[in-house]
Amino acid sequence: MAEIPTRTDGGSDETTIAVVAGPDEHGLGDELAALGVTVRRIEGLVTAETLRDAGIDEATYVVLTDVEEATGIPIAKEINPDALAVTYAERSLPEFVAGVADLAIDPALMGPEMVAEELTGTGTENDS
Repeated sequence: MAEIPTRTDGGSDETTIAVVAGPDEHGLGDELAALGVTVRRIEGLVTAETLRDAGIDEATYVVLTDVEEATGIPIAKEINPDALAVTYAERSLPEFVAGVADLAIDPALMGPEMVAEELTGTGTENDS
């Protein structure tokens, strides 16, 4: 896996952006931010306009925490096909969107800290 180039001050040359849409009651956005990801939030309806305003065109991730806004996933992928579309919600995605999302995670099965570490590749590796 290629490493992200670092600056002499220890920071990254690239800014990783996550657009988080929905209430985020489990704190995945906060966990991503703690790992150095720039988090831009969408409150309310997820539309092409709100996605663009949040910077989806330059985002690495689009995280949806409310499956009621699932139609935002194909819109986000149309604007930025390279963004990893992640749902982090208890309820399942509607069938018409399930094939478009890259990753669907139930918070009851994986906590926000672990999800953030896995997405950013900063998780601790087991040497055994």
